[in-house]
Amino acid sequence: MQSILSISKTVKELTEKGKLNQALVLVHDAVEKVFTEPLCTSQVYGSKKLDQLCQKIGNINLNSVSYTGLDLSKQRISSSTIVYIVTKLQKSGGHTRVISDFIAAQPTKQHLILSTELSGSSDDACLEKFDIERAPKGNFQKKLTWLQRRLIELTPEKVYLFNHHQDSVAAAAIQPEMNLDGYFYHHGDHHLCLGLFLGHLKHIDPNPASFASCRHEFEINNCYIPLTVADQGPRAADFEFMSAGRLTTCTAARSNKVEIPYFVSYLDLIPELIVKTGGRHIHIGRLSPWGKFRLERNLKKHGINPQQFIYIPWVPSVWKALHEWKVDLYIASFPYGGALTLIEAMGAGVPLVIHKHIFSRILSCIDIAYPGASHWQDPNDLISFCQNANPDDLRRESESARSHYEKFHHPAILAGILNSKTGNNLPPEPSNRDYSIGRDELAIWIEQQVTLSHLISRWLYRLLRKLRARLSW
Repeated sequence: MQSILSISKTVKELTEKGKLNQALVLVHDAVEKVFTEPLCTSQVYGSKKLDQLCQKIGNINLNSVSYTGLDLSKQRISSSTIVYIVTKLQKSGGHTRVISDFIAAQPTKQHLILSTELSGSSDDACLEKFDIERAPKGNFQKKLTWLQRRLIELTPEKVYLFNHHQDSVAAAAIQPEMNLDGYFYHHGDHHLCLGLFLGHLKHIDPNPASFASCRHEFEINNCYIPLTVADQGPRAADFEFMSAGRLTTCTAARSNKVEIPYFVSYLDLIPELIVKTGGRHIHIGRLSPWGKFRLERNLKKHGINPQQFIYIPWVPSVWKALHEWKVDLYIASFPYGGALTLIEAMGAGVPLVIHKHIFSRILSCIDIAYPGASHWQDPNDLISFCQNANPDDLRRESESARSHYEKFHHPAILAGILNSKTGNNLPPEPSNRDYSIGRDELAIWIEQQVTLSHLISRWLYRLLRKLRARLSW
């Protein structure tokens, strides 16, 4: 991994030689190495220097973009077109859902998504749902030229940057001299992400913890716009909690949130929880083959009835699934929480219990939840809470969850913010909360060693598989 000084020097040399594509690739690869390193998760958030380098590349490229020959027939009505710049759209991507909410909140506007496609092709399902233009195939500079030309042609009312962490093309595209009303939507808030320090763009944080971090640690003049989820109805009045005399819990998360090296493993703890409570647990979200094997092994080891653990790889709506399965308690995924699924659970009127991450409130998503929501760090506390759960307490928390959703995360809240002419509809800044995590430095250090050991083991495992494959060949 090159140092920032070395990257800056190399980018300068490349740009002086007109090798803008190589410069964009260099920044892209540097960020990718950092955000794919688990030890950097929720530790490194942004880089002023890398953002400056992207802007420098974008400025040089913009000066080479010929304003003659632009296809102004493609120009849309500037007073009503809103553009969203993405790296790609994924069916399961959180940012895809947010963009969908932004579009739904402004039905009188025209909406267009410009995708750089740097991380592969957008999902076909998204192509059918949204009005998308994809960058042409080719190198990074070709994509940058296309994106800058389209922004000039469109002259949109607003531009929202929803880039993936390493998308140097997106971070380079919007230049101050374009005079665009631009916004950086900080959805990649638990990793290093390009765009964090683009001062000519308005900075949006959707998580109270990331809002506090950007405002107070990085001194960014940001604004807070809460995440919203379409209302699919509260819990039915005749849905009794623990109606079968046992607790039904649920977690919705894919492998990238629960199969992470950490001091407590979801794959180990859930079977133990089922044994101690005698209840059942529903997992929604695709696990890796290894994760499924490990979970099934633990279930068998504890002698758990197969009907007490339900595995559902995917559902069209977590909200509706929580109602369908009559879930009593939503156990937030750990070690990485999921903000949108927490909001779905609250809207569905399902009480929450949240893991307090050992060093990161952002990873916990604890500040998304309603005040007074239960949380745990010691696994025994989670087990004890579930063992002592009773219908009356769950009913009260259900009401708190639904009320919090209606007050802060209903689509009407977002519509009010985005359609405000004066900006007076912005929600109050969530700066009055205590965002201290109570860091235990020794525990964090030990956790990092566990993670490092896990990474080395996986690297050796992959190496052995390659060697075995070559020998058998």
